[in-house]
Amino acid sequence: MLDPEVTKHHERLLIVDFGSQVTQLIARRLRELNVYCEIHPYQNVTDAFLADFAPKAVIFSGGPASVFVDGSPKPPESVFDLGVPILGICYGQQVMMHMLGGKVERGHGTAEFGRAYVTPSGERIDLLNGWFLEGREQVWMSHGDHVSKLAPGFEVYGTSPNAPLAVTADLSRNFFAVQFHPEVHHTPNGKTLYENFIKIAGFSGDWTMAAYKDQAIEAIRKQVGDQKVICGLSGGVDSSVAAVLIHEAIGDQLTCVFVDHGLLRLNEAQEVVTMFRDNYNIPLIHADESDLFLGALEGVSDPEVKRKTIGKLFIDVFDKHAKSVGGATFLAQGTLYPDVIESVSFSGGPSVTIKSHHNVGGLPEKMGMKLVEPLRELFKDEVRALGHELGLPASFIGRHPFPGPGLAIRCPGEITRDKLEILRKADAVFIDQIRKHGLYDEIWQAFAAILPVRTVGVMGDGRTYDFALALRAVTSVDGMTADYYPFTHDFLGETATRIINEVQGVNRVVYDVTSKPPGTIEWE
Repeated sequence: MLDPEVTKHHERLLIVDFGSQVTQLIARRLRELNVYCEIHPYQNVTDAFLADFAPKAVIFSGGPASVFVDGSPKPPESVFDLGVPILGICYGQQVMMHMLGGKVERGHGTAEFGRAYVTPSGERIDLLNGWFLEGREQVWMSHGDHVSKLAPGFEVYGTSPNAPLAVTADLSRNFFAVQFHPEVHHTPNGKTLYENFIKIAGFSGDWTMAAYKDQAIEAIRKQVGDQKVICGLSGGVDSSVAAVLIHEAIGDQLTCVFVDHGLLRLNEAQEVVTMFRDNYNIPLIHADESDLFLGALEGVSDPEVKRKTIGKLFIDVFDKHAKSVGGATFLAQGTLYPDVIESVSFSGGPSVTIKSHHNVGGLPEKMGMKLVEPLRELFKDEVRALGHELGLPASFIGRHPFPGPGLAIRCPGEITRDKLEILRKADAVFIDQIRKHGLYDEIWQAFAAILPVRTVGVMGDGRTYDFALALRAVTSVDGMTADYYPFTHDFLGETATRIINEVQGVNRVVYDVTSKPPGTIEWE
């Protein structure tokens, strides 16, 4: 559970996660509707948890399991006795039917994967207000099993060719279940279904960044008291918003530490320090630790080892500066909710670990410090909205995300100073091109990655054997899912020509058109 000092002020919706790769999108849909929600793996949802969390409504996510198999994921029986509305999605529908007296089977010809169309059946219900205005609704299906017999009390309100029980409900208990995924882009009217569900549940929409700001400041003051805090400042949106929020709460008890680990973009250290000192009167230490980090990373090629090495060194540097400011007892980080979700392994939830995050997982005992993570409940777009509430300049709020490990994870294979220098220059050209064409604000994140291969080329009638470079630019709302940005061929050709002409050491440029999933945004 996240910070109860902040979330206790809000009506809360519980999302029980059964392992779907798009569970996070359910949370995004609800947050966009000003409803506070949390995702918790089914193993953690016990009777005691439900009593403590006291949800106003519950949603069951999809998942890869078959509910009729021994040991399949299930919520506690007590969830059905809470007296609150429940919505089951895909596997969530199946687990509701299975537990409440219906039947789920796997049969030939009933699987559906991809686009499908649902048509109404029976009377119109409140969950489907605004649906079927043109006779049918496009939805996204992803199921091999199907409900073959409804649980007592349920009726059918929507059907599809391979899912005759696509929309079902027990109106007397406000239990609803759909076989499709209303949270994904390919169910265009899915947001309306969620709007209807939260209206049925009686949510007032009290989750706003204005309210969150005041409550977070109160929680920070209560947690920190009169102690000193250091904040790891990267110059990105997350750490900048965290620093300003904490400064509003405790003033000069906060010292920011900007760590130059030698893995920053071109001129970034100078720009960040200047930008922050010009805008805020917050004590700031500029720690040039590039030799320390690059020395430890010499010869390292495994991406997980890179991340963990960098994370450990960050802690060592913060520990040193905590002592230098007179004994800070708290370390502030810009950890976000997606960081927490992606770092959950099977032992803590049904989803696999995607990657380790250097700012997730607590602190070594030797530090003797505690964490302050005021953004841990938020998605990226919520952080931007909070930054607006705090009055941060647009140049802060609108910056593309930059990972804590920096260019280390944009340099697959072994890291060298020469490769980093090539990467910095190429990345600067790419971003300059994006700005010149007026595309920066349309793109969630853009960067170059230097590949661990050399390719043959021809320049000035001579043979070259230089590095290949990959360009990556994506659109996204919160970083949990993403699609590549559709640059024109003219833009890509012009950019590739500039990079090859201006950056010595590159003779080939490619563009990454992978979405997330199946890829991640970063290369490592």
